[in-house]
Amino acid sequence: MSIQYTIRAVPESIDTAIRQRAQAEGKSLNAIAVEALKEGLALAAGPQEFDDLDALVGSWQDDPAFDKAVADFERVDEDAWK
Repeated sequence: MSIQYTIRAVPESIDTAIRQRAQAEGKSLNAIAVEALKEGLALAAGPQEFDDLDALVGSWQDDPAFDKAVADFERVDEDAWK
């Protein structure tokens, strides 16, 4: 279902920008106006997705075998740093 709006007192600068963008993208004024409203209301991106590691917080388990396997990474080769 779509709803219609009538918007009054649109500043000339906004009208010009919408018309230029519509022509440049080959879209209707309505399509560009709806896109601009979505962008302005932060609805265009959809739900925000996170790609951080928060889900892993607190999940560390001590593992002596892992500690032994990575022990060499803690060693500094003094000759390589001269």
